[in-house]
Amino acid sequence: MPERDALTETRVEFTGSRGQPLAARLDRPRTPPRAYALFAHCFTCGKDSVAAARVARGLAGRGVAVLRLDFTGLGESGGDFGTTDFTSNVDDLVRAAGHLRERHRAPALLVGHSLGGAAVLAAAPRVPEVRAVATIGAPAETTHVLRLLADSRAEIERTGEAAVRLGGRTFRIRRAFLDDIAAQPQRERVAGLGVPLLVLHSPVDELVGVDNARRIFDAARHPKSFVAIDGADHLLTRARDAEFVADVLAAWGARQLPPLSG
Repeated sequence: MPERDALTETRVEFTGSRGQPLAARLDRPRTPPRAYALFAHCFTCGKDSVAAARVARGLAGRGVAVLRLDFTGLGESGGDFGTTDFTSNVDDLVRAAGHLRERHRAPALLVGHSLGGAAVLAAAPRVPEVRAVATIGAPAETTHVLRLLADSRAEIERTGEAAVRLGGRTFRIRRAFLDDIAAQPQRERVAGLGVPLLVLHSPVDELVGVDNARRIFDAARHPKSFVAIDGADHLLTRARDAEFVADVLAAWGARQLPPLSG
């Protein structure tokens, strides 16, 4: 584990896709980073989730600066989550990449956890500087998230919205969210990615089965890699699992990412 005093963590704010302020944290090594990365958190999670924080700090300790943001309406970001959808999350990622481009350097690596993995696959073509993409426990199709709404889906479709309990919190989900999720061409996006892809997934993932990793891997073109996070749960709650992910990302990224110059 990298020493915390070898890293810096800076609070960041910029305008999101819906015009609201988005909160983020930039984890950096104290020495000049070799590259910048952008991390997308899981559905209804946030930049300070266990996985996001540990993986970002782990990468920073290995020389890669990481910006992790709260999507609109989540965590410390402004806006109403109920008015957002998958497309707006992707737009938020593109805004975050623009912030890095303006203040530091555009991200060469995109990393996404769970539905955030699907989001970075969608955002990658809109960030021309991206050299590689990695997913962690990502679904092959965005519609996978609808399983979390099973008890409320009928009400959402009938009345247009419903309050849904997710991870101990209540979120308002609207029918527009369901429509947007169903319209995402993820297989085509994976096939046309055009940069190296790393698929990380636990064989015992209890929320997003490992078959999703196979489907993403099969759809992708080379260069592509798969690494199993043996024994990990979906949220990477054990520190050693997040550290393993950071180690693998850093080693794999060393072959993909350019050194930072200037």
